[in-house]
Amino acid sequence: MALDYFVKSNQVLEKIAKTQEENILKAAELMADTISNGNLVHLFGSGHSVIPTLDVFPRYGGIVGFHPLMDPRLMWHNVIGAGGARELLWIERQEGYIKNFLQSYDLKKGEVLVVYSHGGLNAAPVEAAIYAKERGLKVVAITSGDNYNMATATHSSGNKLGDLADVLIDNCCPLEDSLVKIEGYHQPVGASSTLAVIYISQAFAAETAKLLQKKGHDLSIFVSPNVVEVPQENNDNVYEDYTNLIKKNNITI
Repeated sequence: MALDYFVKSNQVLEKIAKTQEENILKAAELMADTISNGNLVHLFGSGHSVIPTLDVFPRYGGIVGFHPLMDPRLMWHNVIGAGGARELLWIERQEGYIKNFLQSYDLKKGEVLVVYSHGGLNAAPVEAAIYAKERGLKVVAITSGDNYNMATATHSSGNKLGDLADVLIDNCCPLEDSLVKIEGYHQPVGASSTLAVIYISQAFAAETAKLLQKKGHDLSIFVSPNVVEVPQENNDNVYEDYTNLIKKNNITI
């Protein structure tokens, strides 16, 4: 008998594969055009939505061209106290903070910003998308379609993340995120959105690489040093390629 979480999480992944392929391909086309033009695809999330920004690049199989935007105040490295979850959950709901974070980066027209948020309501993802749209970037939003369709906007602009998307990818997870019911408890357990967004992210990253190869773009691929067919200096070259690219785009190291 299959474990309950295995059954239900596989249903989420199957739904993504059946319903989101077109949107993932649209996102990959935007990303490939951006990278082939020497620009960056920026990745942003707060809280647990930082995880997919870490998983696209740098990680084995990742390509130069993706740029994770990470603020330690928007991710927890403790449960309570300094760097704790409670503090992070408060900060990401405060309007005005994200502009202060993003203005340190030279986001510009012709680039793409990927914004991850299961709920799609907090100030952090909404204001990241607004900031990008004001500067002419394309926004790829990865969020819960249930939240987008059912929840009421809480940001003063009246926007939810999905309202600001050039491409909206549904993570196909339920409103409550978790999947497994426990007898006697209202709250389910076993979160699904991280699994879903990694599945989506690796799909668009792979499709972007395929499109770049067709364009004749020279791919710089981060590879496990255990792959003996790849020169040992490969990843040093990847770091150098990444450094040169972000310097060219006026990104502070």
